[in-house]
Amino acid sequence: MTDEPNAAPAAPGLAGLLPVALSAVLFAGFLALVPQVADGGAIRLAWDWVPTLGIALSFLVDGLSLTFALLISGIGALVFLYSWAYLGRKPEFGRYTLFLTGFMLSMLGLVLADNLIALFVFWELTTITSYLLIGFNHEQADARRAALQALFVTGAGALAMLAGFILLGFTAGSFELSVILAQGEALRAHALYLPILILILAGTFTKSAQFPFHFWLPNAMAAPTPVSAFLHSATMVKAGVYLMARLHPALSGTEIWMWSLTIFGAITAVFASVVALRQTDLKQALAYTTLMALGTLTLFLGQESGYAMTAFATFLIVHSLYKAALFLVVGNIDYATGTRDARILGGLARTMPVTAFAAALAAMSMAGLPPFLGFIGKELKYAGALAVASEPLVVAGAILIASALMLAVAGVVAIRPFWLPPGGAFPRQPRPAPWPMLTGPVILALLGATFGIYPDTLERALVAPTVAALLGSAEEAKPLVLWAGVNLPLILSVATIVLGVTIYAFKLRLRAALARAEAALPSFDAGWDRFLKGLNRVAVWQTRVIQPGVLRFYIFVTFVTVLIGAAGTMLARGALPALPSLSTVTWDGLALSLLIVAGAAIAAVTGSRIAAMAALGVVGIAVAMIFIVFGAPDVAITQLLVETLVVVLVAVALLRLPALDPPGTRDRRPRDAVLAGAVGLTVTLTLLAVIERPLDRSLTDYFETASWVEAFGRNIVNVILVDFRALDTFGEIAVVVIAALSAYALLRTTDKRRPE
Repeated sequence: MTDEPNAAPAAPGLAGLLPVALSAVLFAGFLALVPQVADGGAIRLAWDWVPTLGIALSFLVDGLSLTFALLISGIGALVFLYSWAYLGRKPEFGRYTLFLTGFMLSMLGLVLADNLIALFVFWELTTITSYLLIGFNHEQADARRAALQALFVTGAGALAMLAGFILLGFTAGSFELSVILAQGEALRAHALYLPILILILAGTFTKSAQFPFHFWLPNAMAAPTPVSAFLHSATMVKAGVYLMARLHPALSGTEIWMWSLTIFGAITAVFASVVALRQTDLKQALAYTTLMALGTLTLFLGQESGYAMTAFATFLIVHSLYKAALFLVVGNIDYATGTRDARILGGLARTMPVTAFAAALAAMSMAGLPPFLGFIGKELKYAGALAVASEPLVVAGAILIASALMLAVAGVVAIRPFWLPPGGAFPRQPRPAPWPMLTGPVILALLGATFGIYPDTLERALVAPTVAALLGSAEEAKPLVLWAGVNLPLILSVATIVLGVTIYAFKLRLRAALARAEAALPSFDAGWDRFLKGLNRVAVWQTRVIQPGVLRFYIFVTFVTVLIGAAGTMLARGALPALPSLSTVTWDGLALSLLIVAGAAIAAVTGSRIAAMAALGVVGIAVAMIFIVFGAPDVAITQLLVETLVVVLVAVALLRLPALDPPGTRDRRPRDAVLAGAVGLTVTLTLLAVIERPLDRSLTDYFETASWVEAFGRNIVNVILVDFRALDTFGEIAVVVIAALSAYALLRTTDKRRPE
């Protein structure tokens, strides 16, 4: 399957209608919670998950999570409706809707989770489902590469983030976010604050594609266009931004937090805006503008002022609306013409008037022109930048450059394809898009205009509650007004428009200059390929060294590792035991011990496999007799049964294997005997060190007390195996069965020649 849309609108079908209905119902449910949350009433639900570890499946609906939930479910409903017409007749459409529905639900779980471990589980579910969506056209090499790249980069960051979550949970004494967020001062003063911050930012920066982890996001455009609209507007790429916002009350307020988010956010915003102008593929251009938005949101989260948080909340909504609309517009253009190349497109306004209308509204909001919500968001961005405690002019300058470049890119997307003459022949004759593909862009674009003219409703419903979740009080939120008077933010807005129009006018020259500059700079994407090749070389070398295919070598390395680990630790910690007293040694115990030593020695030095197996049997029987001497007949019977089975299996295996030391090869038995003696001595010293310490009877007392009361059994050993360790015992049995089946399969394929 490719990202080629349907040749005609899809007929109604259950696979296409159910996800639309599910998303709409979820959106309506979250919308019904707006009045309660707007009045300061957060909603929390919790169920015990792993109570012994303090892990609960808990959910929290406050201003921040509700804003994200509305964006995810609302835009999701429009994307599902769009997909119904765009891909509905494809045979893989059922699989597509399954992946996209799973992704939407995972993202909802992520933003609503009130427990760090539950949040991480949903985080990884978004990683897996986004991998499936990005690589949906799996027959294409580019799609497979992009999916693997996104999975590797975001997955590696997630592992670091999990370590940060564990440290944060133990430091705060709870994994519940509602508890952690109330301990901000204590966490910032804790010695583990810096490691926690670094590990968590590693996960958020990779997920939200902050520089230098940005390269995977544009490549994710290999996904079908509706997926790109969903991922880039309200879901996956904003998961990192959401987590930084969620932890803002607990981790913000330090120099390292402020500078890390400000520097990385500013670099990402400016860099992505410059590269966006270089793109000729409309999807790629929009992808880089998403990077700009993510950098801007990260930059504002580094601050503490009410203006910065209000700018964050407003721009979060602004970007989601216009970006989803423009991605769907690009999908309509691709549907109509068969191309997304800006150098070819033109003159589509007559064929696609509704799409041109939606593109114009969304692009004007993206450009920050009045009376759109984007204009209010832009003025708030400048007000927030000027309120930065350190270097406000630098931050404002970065936002000015990025916003001007965004305006130019908006012109490329909304003006060039519709209102200028075509630059070449289209792959197909242009045709209008069906109504399901027009509904989403029009609604989202109109919302951007409506909220710009009437911003009060948005402020009370979502912006103020989001600021309250970030700063603790809705009073910190600044008003959303279309006209705030003549002030410095307005002057910067005018400068943005002038600079953006100038850049658009000279875009062809700038694009050529950027192409030359880009060729001279190192490519992070090419670096990814070099990294994978280096990783493969290391894997080949490692396999050649430690996996030569010789079983004897594997056993030798295993015992050497055990010896170094155990003996080295004992020597390093000075834990060598005192010499034991021999006064309690009995003649029967001494005789059995000598029998075990003799059997082991014979097995080590003999050249006959029959003799070695017999000697091993002697060792096993002697061990069983020790159990009998010390009053454990049930264990002795188990030992005898296991020993008999082992001797039979070993006999069948060894008699069908070639000789370990064929004639003419070096005799390795002396080396193996030294290693065996060293391992045996280490195990003996370890046991002596253990029995020197007082016996902890807490588990013994518990099982003695609970054996009959809870499990109705008087044989404590059986009760432990069958009841208290039931799954563990089942796992052991499964391992034995799998090992036996593997040995049987191996023996069937082994050379049947008897050894010489």
